[in-house]
Amino acid sequence: MKKFHLLTATALSLVAGAAPALAQTTPTTPVETPTAPAAPGDATAQADDDWGNEIIVTANRRAEPIQDVPIAVTAVNAQLLDDAGVRDIRGLEQLAPSLQTTTGQSSATATSLSIRGVGTAGDNPGFEPAVGVFIDGVFRSRAGIAIAELPEVERVEVLRGPQGTLFGRNTSAGALSVTTAMPKFDLGGYVEGEYGNFNAYELKGALTGPVSEQLALRVDGGYRKRDGYIEDVNSDRAFNDINRWYVRGQALYDTSAFSFRLIGDYYKTDEQCCGVVSGTRGPTAAAIQAIAAQQGRTGIYTGAPSERRMAASRNRDYKEAVRDWGVSGEINADIGELKLTSISAYRDFRVLRNQDIDYSGIDRAYRDGYKSSLRDITQELRLQGQLFDGKLDFLVGGFYLNEKLNLRDTVRLGNDANRYVDTLLAGVLGAPPSAGGIGRQAQFYGSFNVPTFTQLVTSLRGGAALPAGTVPLFGQLLYAQSAALQQAAPPGSALFNYLNTPLTPNVAGQGNNNDDFQVDTNAFALFTHNIINFNDKLSLTLGLRYNYERKELAASINSNPAACGFFLGNDPRAVTYRNLIRQASPALFQNLFLLSCNPAVSSEFNGNYSHDRSESRLTGTAKLAYKFTPDVLGYASYDRGFKSGGYNLDQASFNTRVLGGDGAQATDLEFGAETVDSYELGLKTSVTRQFSFNAAFFYQKFKGLQSLIFAGNSFVVQNVPKSTAKGVELESLIQPVRELSFRLGYTLLDASYDADNNFAGTPLQNQNGRQFLNQPRNVVTVAATWTPRLTDNLNALFHVDMRYNSDVSIVRDGTGATTVGNDGYPLLNGKIGVATDDRSKQLEFFVENITNQYFNISGFAIPEQTGTYGVYPAMPRFYGVRARFGF
Repeated sequence: MKKFHLLTATALSLVAGAAPALAQTTPTTPVETPTAPAAPGDATAQADDDWGNEIIVTANRRAEPIQDVPIAVTAVNAQLLDDAGVRDIRGLEQLAPSLQTTTGQSSATATSLSIRGVGTAGDNPGFEPAVGVFIDGVFRSRAGIAIAELPEVERVEVLRGPQGTLFGRNTSAGALSVTTAMPKFDLGGYVEGEYGNFNAYELKGALTGPVSEQLALRVDGGYRKRDGYIEDVNSDRAFNDINRWYVRGQALYDTSAFSFRLIGDYYKTDEQCCGVVSGTRGPTAAAIQAIAAQQGRTGIYTGAPSERRMAASRNRDYKEAVRDWGVSGEINADIGELKLTSISAYRDFRVLRNQDIDYSGIDRAYRDGYKSSLRDITQELRLQGQLFDGKLDFLVGGFYLNEKLNLRDTVRLGNDANRYVDTLLAGVLGAPPSAGGIGRQAQFYGSFNVPTFTQLVTSLRGGAALPAGTVPLFGQLLYAQSAALQQAAPPGSALFNYLNTPLTPNVAGQGNNNDDFQVDTNAFALFTHNIINFNDKLSLTLGLRYNYERKELAASINSNPAACGFFLGNDPRAVTYRNLIRQASPALFQNLFLLSCNPAVSSEFNGNYSHDRSESRLTGTAKLAYKFTPDVLGYASYDRGFKSGGYNLDQASFNTRVLGGDGAQATDLEFGAETVDSYELGLKTSVTRQFSFNAAFFYQKFKGLQSLIFAGNSFVVQNVPKSTAKGVELESLIQPVRELSFRLGYTLLDASYDADNNFAGTPLQNQNGRQFLNQPRNVVTVAATWTPRLTDNLNALFHVDMRYNSDVSIVRDGTGATTVGNDGYPLLNGKIGVATDDRSKQLEFFVENITNQYFNISGFAIPEQTGTYGVYPAMPRFYGVRARFGF
């Protein structure tokens, strides 16, 4: 019979590994129990050893075997995290097929986490995460705050689906719960060092031990440095380097009925992130190349993205300096048969960034001293226990968040700003009428030599050509070809002189000086989660959450581009000229405005703005679970999730009067709440102790899905009326013998905007019925570890893990066609080494991205460069050696 079970397990595991991976939907806190190795040759010890698929989770805030909990959850223990080389939460996607992580223009402010196709992306701190991250019970309010280097970790749980009745902060897509190593009452610690290619090195360690029988301390620290892997072709610089360090201290006071855990941490980085390589080049690329060539530079590097080479302005960089620190205190107290938990926390996160935002070798525009900060105060209380002889397992709790968000935006114009406008529009106007031009180049800001009016008229009448390098003003051409205008404004008149003089150009450094935003959030919630055990087989879980949230916005816009005066002023000559340009070509007028006085820097919006919004919602959960046999659990669940609305902290979200809008109003920055109704069917089986197989089928209906989109000038949050995410998730853990284990996962995801949405005239036009961007339909994950014994106390270590993503669209154009994407690809990591039984001493060689697979992490349409798309390239093969000494 045992042989039959093992054969069945192997067959099912092959099916699970080959089938499409499902999006995971689990609100649980799983812990894989540590296993103590048996002495070689000791059959009795091996039989009693706690190895196999015995995983304990605390999804319901109590320790239970994962197979007995009616929740879809991926649980990863410290050993597997170490084997897979997971340094921060982004690395978890290699082990959890329903989790997708991306990093865009900033590691600190534009990191996105998604579960089952739904997440939060973008460089807008006003956009809160759909996937919550909790580290030791403390909510990290933005994904970027949570990607700091992780200290030694005990376990990580990937909880899929809406959360709210067990966690302090509600999330609409799922949660990651990270539990770090606690202080111990035995003296111990470790030191670990690593060296790899790209001049990478890392040193980290920890020390823990007792002060008394009831008090223990722990300190962790680490430093990591690595050269960048994206080369700048205009200098000897490389972007996407690593330079970061952290220190973390803990104190644990523990008696039999009371414990208090105090944690303080400090984290700092000083890096160059994030470089952009050219994916697709549009018609504006020629103007950039021409301007750069005149200065002996490369405008856009046209090699393959896989070369990881880019062109940057020599006087601009991608500096990103982060300072993040916090303090938290957790109390657990037994009150009779009840347990009281209190988690209090204070966090302060600040980032200072520079950015070459034209993503080219010319100096068109940049950010200089962009600042973002978040200060969070959170308080969570929970009381739980059992009533009626264990028939009711109840939990009631409350949560409070006080958050202060500050943002200073500094988009500014560079030395080549005016030349780019003139060069680009001269090329457009110089095209023949059949191609949308007028057959003659023209300029506006005098970037090239300006002819006299007599020289222009002579050339137009077939006389001497204009001197080399001379380009007429568009106003001169209008005047020369309009008898009515010549009659109304004879030579020497004010209008004649105006049309024959370049428009006032922008000055380098003008732009946002500065745009300041502040959002104050106060949120509180009451929640309850109750399990009714009708008998040993049937249970019903009922949870309810009341959430109230208030946000207050204050914004001060201070922009000063000189060229905006032409479009916004009341000078009669400018009004006449504007009307003449519109009459000649409405498209030309719009392009001239967007290039010269872009809404992202327009002084039209200068002023102070304030607004507030508040909302309250009831959400909850209902789960019915039935144990068909001791080894088979089935369940059905319904969850209602909610994520509050907020504000786009970007002046480009305002509505400009120049293009027919009603002018800037604070409500232009607002976006609404997101809600989801989530349904799930699950099956958990444990054929033997050595094999488990779980399946979950989910259907999630979103209303008002908060989607970050490119609106032509900037990225903004748009609420999508209706969206649906559905699919299947399969997971299997197999450990046929103690030394060999496999983890297999598959997610099949169909996540799309509903076909009956009306996207006409919006940036999402023709996206109806399409899969969400950068969300693969099929994901397969495999992790295998083999630790054969070499000596009485030494084992070999062989580990490999793989994630396969099917093809995705990362960016689509207005027709719905994919402009940036990935074909299906596998990402393979591995390591070999030796280690003692307790893993306290290890020596290993590791390789990440073994096959040197290239793929695009993400991509975007570059503003003001129609048809040109940039991509963030994945890191190439990374390898090195790591040694650990523990005591």
